[in-house]
This record gives sequence, structure tokens and C-alpha cells, in this order.
Amino acid sequence: MGEQPDSRSSSLPTRRPAVAAARALPITDPEFQAIRTWIHRVAGINLSNQKKALVVGRLAQRLRYHQLDSYGEYFYLLQSGAYPGELQIAIDLLTTNETHFFREPKHFAFLRDNILPRRPLGRMLRVWSAASSSGEEPYSIAMTLGAALGEAPWEVVASDLSSRVLERANTGHYSLALAKSIPRPLLQAYCLKGVGAQEGTFLVEPRLRSRVQFTQVNLVGPLPQIGAFEIIFLRNVMIYFDLPTKREVVARVLGHLRPGGHLIVGHSESLNGVTTALTTVVPSVYRKP
Repeated sequence: MGEQPDSRSSSLPTRRPAVAAARALPITDPEFQAIRTWIHRVAGINLSNQKKALVVGRLAQRLRYHQLDSYGEYFYLLQSGAYPGELQIAIDLLTTNETHFFREPKHFAFLRDNILPRRPLGRMLRVWSAASSSGEEPYSIAMTLGAALGEAPWEVVASDLSSRVLERANTGHYSLALAKSIPRPLLQAYCLKGVGAQEGTFLVEPRLRSRVQFTQVNLVGPLPQIGAFEIIFLRNVMIYFDLPTKREVVARVLGHLRPGGHLIVGHSESLNGVTTALTTVVPSVYRKP
């Protein structure tokens, strides 16, 4: 988690006795700006002025839970330290975690057909899913590696800022509706269909799941000692960062990419103007010289 918020902004309303809210309360401009500044500082998320409705929709439940009258009161609660776990809850709610299995499938085909056949031999192949959300991306990577490399030494490290989605990801348990984007051979090889009380769900096969290690990482802060990787997936997260934050995050991440390794970003993302330390292999796939 990022640093603790600074002292209470003088532009926010004075805290009043809590009154239960029956509906979502509107958010004032000063309240939105305070929350916007805070989430940018701790998570690097750049909320535009058009995101007021998103903030209200995500945080209204917390106002009701704490029986608060305004978002200013909630912001004060976050800073007060009276509820230490509330900071993580707010971060979890305000960070977007949209994903699905084999999202942007060309990346997994490129991994299988172009990167893995040229991998360095004689050492553990390590892949980092740096914005893993609820686990669909790292498990898609693991299925691709499992099918191509079998019992050869490899592992996937999966990280996210949100503890909530990491808890879900670690179970490897998903709705069967999410399996439709998994190629059938991989679905049959690495997924177990639920029966009885678990009908309508599936479980990622335990041996494959054991190759994926989940850990909480804040990309906008100092990174933990997670080692070096041949391949890093940093997909669909930089779209939420402003340019200075993108540059800082990419510089940190590249410190964990081995020479000759590949960095993969989302199809809608580019590293133009972000770094000159990589060469473009194909659009959205870069290589460290």
C-alpha cells in the first residue's frame, strides 16, 4: 500500500455526527478532488473529472456501512487511522479489475510461437504478470507455458495492488461462464469442472495452480525483491496513469527484466515517449537489448 494520506484538507466539510444514508449521496468538487489526489498518490490512478459517477458508485456502500453523511467524512475517516483496513478497501473499490481468460489472444500466441522456442535453456523461466487482477491473465500464461514446456522449470509471479482480487485469484475458482475464452485443449487439460454444490464453476488444476505465486505489489512505489524475469506482462494498467507515472512504473519494472527479455503491454497501449530502453518487436511487444 502507498503512503498514508497527508493531514486533512481544509477544503473538506467539517465532520458531523454520522447519519445513515438510504441512497447514494452526491459528491462535491472539493471532496472529489481530495479523493482524486489521494488515489493518484497511493495507486497512480489518474481519475478524470468525468469519473465522479464512478467514485460515487464505488464508495457509496462504504458511506452507508459507516453511516456517514458525506464523502468528506469518509475521506476524513480514511486519514484518521480509526479503521486501518478501510484504506485497502477503498483502494480495492477504486481500482478497475476488468479482465478475462486469454484476453488479447495474439499475445499468448506470440508467447507460444515466438518467445518460448527461443528461451534461454538451463535455467528457470520466470514470467511476471504485473497487473494480474483476479488471476485470469496469469493462469492463461501458465496454461500456455504448461502446454509448451510441460515439466521444464518455469514459474509465474502474479501481482496486483488489490488484496481482494488476489484472494480470489489464489483460489483458482471461477464461474464456468468465464471458461468460454479458454482454448478447448487447454480447458480440458488444466481445468476441473465443478459438480454437485460446485456445479456451474470450474477450478484451475492444482498442479498448474502451484506454479503461479500471487503477491501484493504497488507498481507506483518501491518494488519488492521479486527477482528477474524473461517475460513481463504489463497490460491494460498504464491507461490509468499519467505520463510521468507511466515513465516511473516502466523504469521500475524494467529493473526486473533480464537482458533479451520481453515486455508485453496492452494492444491499446504504447511505450512511445515512455522509455527508450526497449526495442519494438511487434506492436505492444518490446525487447530489452
